[in-house]
Amino acid sequence: MLEVSEIGKVYNGRNGEVQALDGVSLAVRRGEFVGVQGPSGCGKTTLLLACGGLLSCDAGQVLIDAQDPYALSPDERAQFRAEKVGFVFQQFHLVPYLSALDNVLSPTLARPLPDALRRAAEMMTRLGLTDRAGHVPAELSTGERQRTALARALLQRPGLLLADEPTGNLDSDSAQIVMEHLAEFAEQGGAVLLVTHDERAARFAQRTVRLEGGKLAEP
Repeated sequence: MLEVSEIGKVYNGRNGEVQALDGVSLAVRRGEFVGVQGPSGCGKTTLLLACGGLLSCDAGQVLIDAQDPYALSPDERAQFRAEKVGFVFQQFHLVPYLSALDNVLSPTLARPLPDALRRAAEMMTRLGLTDRAGHVPAELSTGERQRTALARALLQRPGLLLADEPTGNLDSDSAQIVMEHLAEFAEQGGAVLLVTHDERAARFAQRTVRLEGGKLAEP
């Protein structure tokens, strides 16, 4: 579902160039849950953004379901991401003035979904959010916000789910719920790429790789 070949990314910092990614290659198959660990500043988030079609690289190639998202126009790429990729971030990125239900439905603005309301209700039920559907994010607990973000990511039935420190702000019970759903997504045939510092979260992955100095290696 995801194939990354020799990608490189350089940022221009105040003290010169920073090599965030250096010849990184990685594959995540359907039904596979892969974790990426490494110290802060090692390029984990850069890798995840590149894998999701959100950040073009200076070298190498990213293929999602055998297609290069960076070969598409910006509008085509946005549509492709909406169809193929779900994102779960540490900071949730919920729209503050929308209810939980409307946040879950927000991906349909980019890609209409015929059964959107039924699907959203199904996801919220599975994630224990039914009685919070009408609440805005400020009225939700931290765990409820992350579960709302996860429901949003799963709404369009993506083939690839990218998670950036999804348990970073959660208590252990909420983290367990989120990780169990990520694992279930992989068990049902989805591909999951997880970036995390949390050892408990990493244990849910079938395979873990380590990123240091912009280079990837088996631990």
